[in-house]
Amino acid sequence: MTIKRIEQIKQAFNMQPHPEGGFYSEQYRSKDIIKSPKNAQDRDALSHIYFLLTISDISRWHKVIHDEIWHVYEGDPLRILSFDDRSGNDTKNAIVFDETIGKIGSEITTHYYKVIQGGQFQAAQSTGQYTLLGCCVAPGFVFDDFSYIENEPTKKWVIEQGKDYAKFL
Repeated sequence: MTIKRIEQIKQAFNMQPHPEGGFYSEQYRSKDIIKSPKNAQDRDALSHIYFLLTISDISRWHKVIHDEIWHVYEGDPLRILSFDDRSGNDTKNAIVFDETIGKIGSEITTHYYKVIQGGQFQAAQSTGQYTLLGCCVAPGFVFDDFSYIENEPTKKWVIEQGKDYAKFL
């Protein structure tokens, strides 16, 4: 049933492979245009995609310059990682936050979303067979505002943190 459901989702939303991993489909792009406070470029006020990670996918370490909100809709909880190295690519005070969202349970601390501030690095993976989620970016997402970890000292720092963080590079 799970493989069938994954294929249903991909077909229903005409999902395409995403460069960072997984599959995506843009669902909304605002018609309102605003100036980005980060780079003074014209951007749509808001964008939203459906994003699908399966058991064999990861979302590689990347960042966008604007705030992004991840929402879990269906499937297994999402493991999401983030860290901030905006102080001149200096990771000496950075901490990797390794969290799970979309947990099933009655705890008051259960969350189904995660805010990643613009400029923070992020990576993710499903904790099971698949996770269907949404990502909203404001001002709206464009690939010009997207980048991977390219700085060698930052890559080295991620590897030195241990766990399995290097697999997201």
